[in-house]
Amino acid sequence: MRSATLYGYSLPMDAGVVLRNQRLKSRDGLVAVLEQDGQVGIGEIAPLPGFSRETLAEASAAALVVLHAWAAGETGGPAERDPMNVLSGGRASPPSVAFGISCALAELAGRLPEVNTWQTVPLCPGHPDRLLPMLAALPGTRIIKLKVGIDEPTRDSLTVNQLLAAVPDLHVRLDANRSWTSAQAAVFARNLDPAAIERIDFIEEPCPIPAQSLAFAQDSGIAIAWDESLREPDFILAARPGVAAVIIKPSLTGSLDACRTLILQAQRAGLSAVISSSIESSLGLSQLSRLAGWLTPLAQPGLDTLSLMRSQLIRPWPGSPLPLITLDQLAPIATFP
Repeated sequence: MRSATLYGYSLPMDAGVVLRNQRLKSRDGLVAVLEQDGQVGIGEIAPLPGFSRETLAEASAAALVVLHAWAAGETGGPAERDPMNVLSGGRASPPSVAFGISCALAELAGRLPEVNTWQTVPLCPGHPDRLLPMLAALPGTRIIKLKVGIDEPTRDSLTVNQLLAAVPDLHVRLDANRSWTSAQAAVFARNLDPAAIERIDFIEEPCPIPAQSLAFAQDSGIAIAWDESLREPDFILAARPGVAAVIIKPSLTGSLDACRTLILQAQRAGLSAVISSSIESSLGLSQLSRLAGWLTPLAQPGLDTLSLMRSQLIRPWPGSPLPLITLDQLAPIATFP
């Protein structure tokens, strides 16, 4: 006997969270719960405004179709073989739906390993005075992620120079979110201390056009990582000079199988694959952490976004002081059968 329930959630966000020039006041999403033969699988469906191709309303409609088909499916039937592709007209599920429900199915079948290292690269505020006390407490290999491209390029260069000079064993990952023109990216590189370049692991997509980012990498000697480009229909993932990594955001990519295929593609091309969050709740982050430990154990993931929220959801992240919202506090949208 099978049953499936879809819940909705809304978590308040920190007042300062701005995504692509719009303030994100709450993180809204869905939770799919599958039950069969006494086993339970849970998955989070969380399209990210401004980044996901589907809206929350579209994700909800698609999830209801998939869950209804799964709950009604018999062993060997179409919904059993591939519940992600049962939408009318033969269309595949939106990425956030495919990822969330595939996680629930994997938990139900015992295919998502339980081992969880809870590791993440810290996402840090850019001001050195606020960063240094936190950096002193980091254990092991010291890697942090910094957002760049919000201030002037020269100010970003100064921040990176100061941090790397103050902490001799520190490495940084930078994320520009395609915010620099080629000229601005060149200004950033020109104002870096030459000794700092080898301690920048990569910059995620410094420029709006991939060819511009590739040119920046070759001119500056600073490696880049693909992020947004991976989700463009005409993009071909291959080894290229100056490219070090790919940033895989499962809620924007698709099912577990789609993520695993992309990870294998990157690894075959000699690139590091890094699992990264799309500001999921603690539930989604815990599953991303398990996924990273399973498929990318040598690449520390980027999951440090829980601090942007004011509460956790269903499964807590170790050490977080935020209050936890439990499943029984959520309102069900629909239950099948």
